[in-house]
Amino acid sequence: MFFIKELTHTILLHPSYFGPRMVEYLEHKLMSDVEGTCSGKFGYIICVLTVTDVGAGIVLPGNGQAEFIARYRAIVFKPFKGEVLEGVWLVKSIRCAWQMGFFAEVGPLNVFVSNHLIGTDFKFDPNSTPPAWTSTDQLIEKNSHVRMKIVGTRVDATEIFAIGTIKEDHLGVID
Repeated sequence: MFFIKELTHTILLHPSYFGPRMVEYLEHKLMSDVEGTCSGKFGYIICVLTVTDVGAGIVLPGNGQAEFIARYRAIVFKPFKGEVLEGVWLVKSIRCAWQMGFFAEVGPLNVFVSNHLIGTDFKFDPNSTPPAWTSTDQLIEKNSHVRMKIVGTRVDATEIFAIGTIKEDHLGVID
């Protein structure tokens, strides 16, 4: 799910950047520092919408750098248990060695679908090129587009992992 969140970020600025374009540089540095990163608490920071406040800054003793606490609004992506994410998901790899399931990429999120959550009508075919999960009317192979439901997530400090299922109605391969 996508949200708009108010967040803060601390920026250290070298004295060589002090001057009339300092605020512009701080905003640019904020965007390059946080866009595309993941916070376990808030999710993946997709895009900075606006910088609401850069703050006055505090000069640090000893090295002359200044510390600014920037407040900004951003679009974040955080998946939740029970959520069906609409759209195209690219299957990243098929686990042929163990026939355990497959991994899918949903933007920055990695989702693992276990063979227990694929469905009894699907069978793993290691002899196909590339190896694939097949049923009477569907084929899941590398680069297939699939729709999954999140059944669980694990959050680290800098990454989110998810377990998905395609065992329910209206889930599976998207044509």
